[in-house]
Amino acid sequence: MELPTVNLKTILLVHWLLTTWGCITFSGPYPWANFTILAVGVWAVAQRDSIDAISLFLSGLVATIFLDIVHISVFYQRASFTDTERFGAGMAILSLLLKPLSCCFVYHMYRERGGELLLHIGFLGPSEERSDYQTIDSPEAPTDPFVGSEGRGHSPQGY
Repeated sequence: MELPTVNLKTILLVHWLLTTWGCITFSGPYPWANFTILAVGVWAVAQRDSIDAISLFLSGLVATIFLDIVHISVFYQRASFTDTERFGAGMAILSLLLKPLSCCFVYHMYRERGGELLLHIGFLGPSEERSDYQTIDSPEAPTDPFVGSEGRGHSPQGY
């Protein structure tokens, strides 16, 4: 199934807006964690070819999912919220609900930029990766690219 194309700037704008509204209710570590990751997202927008920027943004989004769950569950007070605070809490929860979808889009962008699978599980099958380097344990005999025609059974040419 092909994901629809979503711009990274759109993801940043939506999460910035929802985080800003979430800060009406939640303060302290909630804005620090979310705005820091959004700043990394701005770095990923600025450097379009950087795999490091987009991978750090993706890992930060995943981390803020868990941080938001903890923060909202600890500081959410059902009884004493005003309407404004209830709105802020709702926007923080909506941001939390949209983050897994954003992670899917950002992971797709990560793969487009040349990133590889984040999980390399060896027991599922042989790896497709081939390296120019040969391991010490390799049963194959090394090929010497510097061997000239004299090493292949040809007679050397005179000058």
